[in-house]
Amino acid sequence: MPAYVIADVEVQDSERYEDYKRMAAAAVAQAGGRFVVRGGRAETLEGGWSPRRIVVLEFESFEAAERWWASEEYAPAKALRQATAESRMIVVEGV
Repeated sequence: MPAYVIADVEVQDSERYEDYKRMAAAAVAQAGGRFVVRGGRAETLEGGWSPRRIVVLEFESFEAAERWWASEEYAPAKALRQATAESRMIVVEGV
């Protein structure tokens, strides 16, 4: 069953965040994941959510998504993201 990592990211250092995007893309591909959504226009339809930058990644399984997030390959990119942006991130199984 596929799994999706969904992130709402508020970028605070856009110049350094560009480096993160390149690093993250390589780590996602190496883990067998793919970007479904990577930024783009977002609009709140209900509730009080004010999303910033939405990113959705697809992995073959919940476990594959967790392995990617905890991987040595993603660790440098993760540290850069955490230094340049505030993120809220979940992983959820698909159908």
